[in-house]
Amino acid sequence: MAIEVEIISNEMIKPSSPTPTHLTNLKLSFLDQIAPPISVPLIFFYSHLQNFSHHQISTLLKQSLSNLLTVFYPLAGRIHENSSIDCNDLGAEFVEARVHTRLSEIVQNPSMEELKKLQISSSGDDEKVILRVKLCFFDCGGISVAICLSHKIADGTSLVAFVNAWAAASRDEIPDFKPSFDFASVFPPKDLSGLEFTQRVGITQEKITTKRLVFDKEELTKLKINSESQVVKNPTRVEAVSSYIWRRFIDAAKAADSTKTTSFAAAHAVNLRPRKSPPFSQHMFGNCWRPAIALSGAEASEAELVGKLRAAITRMDGDFIGQIENGEYLNALSRSVDLFIKGGVEFSNFSSWCRFPVYEVDFGWGKPVWVCTTTLPFKNLVILMSTPCGEGIEAWVNIVEEDMEMFEQGHELII
Repeated sequence: MAIEVEIISNEMIKPSSPTPTHLTNLKLSFLDQIAPPISVPLIFFYSHLQNFSHHQISTLLKQSLSNLLTVFYPLAGRIHENSSIDCNDLGAEFVEARVHTRLSEIVQNPSMEELKKLQISSSGDDEKVILRVKLCFFDCGGISVAICLSHKIADGTSLVAFVNAWAAASRDEIPDFKPSFDFASVFPPKDLSGLEFTQRVGITQEKITTKRLVFDKEELTKLKINSESQVVKNPTRVEAVSSYIWRRFIDAAKAADSTKTTSFAAAHAVNLRPRKSPPFSQHMFGNCWRPAIALSGAEASEAELVGKLRAAITRMDGDFIGQIENGEYLNALSRSVDLFIKGGVEFSNFSSWCRFPVYEVDFGWGKPVWVCTTTLPFKNLVILMSTPCGEGIEAWVNIVEEDMEMFEQGHELII
């Protein structure tokens, strides 16, 4: 099913009051500097908005966003040379469009090519724009709100905190989240001369295709049982799904070239905020994550892979954060990048958004019926999200197009 998207308007939403002069230059933290130069996409779908006109919806979202940008002022600025944000109030891009189909056609039978039409893609100089929003009106009265936020200023935790704050402002409530942009004082920026490429590691020019795997409650229970071991007696849902998919990636790589003696690595994004002692303030906005890297041979079982993942994530503790704070981590980062670039290790990448309160985002017309992401330019990247009921997991698997067939052949659920 090919959908037609008709653009209605395109404008910049600026803060309702100017950013004070002393706040117009925000230094990026070290973790911001090495974050990939991409935008992170989320699309929220809402049905049955018969009590709201298109004009009411559009006006409400624009006005509340303008008001909120006085608090989230860096999001209306522009990135400057991977070192700072020029908080110049140039604004966030806001596009309105009509989609000539029913929302149910998208939600019930999602196609990645069609989903990508519902978001704004960046190119050229526009890449400096930090926040983009696309509001789509469907023929049935439903809407989608697609949000793309630069990874240079926010990780997934900060992105979802912003969206919930925007939703609260739209409901004329005071947001619980009051951002502070202080991570540069915790993780001071570094001179990355000669290491600028670290932020682009893993980004590929190959054609990426995305497959959605849905694991319901019963399937997750069986996956957890299959991945239990003496080392990990009660794996989490995320550990079980991650090890299952990692095993499929390994099988696909072996099928592609059985003569390879490649080692395999899983890089699992870990939120560092609660791992600091005492924890970082929940209001700190920016990038505060690092990948936990687990290594494995080609023959490891899913239970063994879970154990390796658990051990790697456990190492992301206060001592690890201390290495980032005092600069020691730069050497470890350089070694990891060398490992990736020189080859011999096949990387799979995982990021779990399952605990993000995306289904709490209520702009005033109820909670979303579905929330999804779209394709990101990374080979073997998996984004895990909760299903609408909260009991299942949707895995968005980004894989090079030519490898998809072998991956699908290995994806034979034991359920």
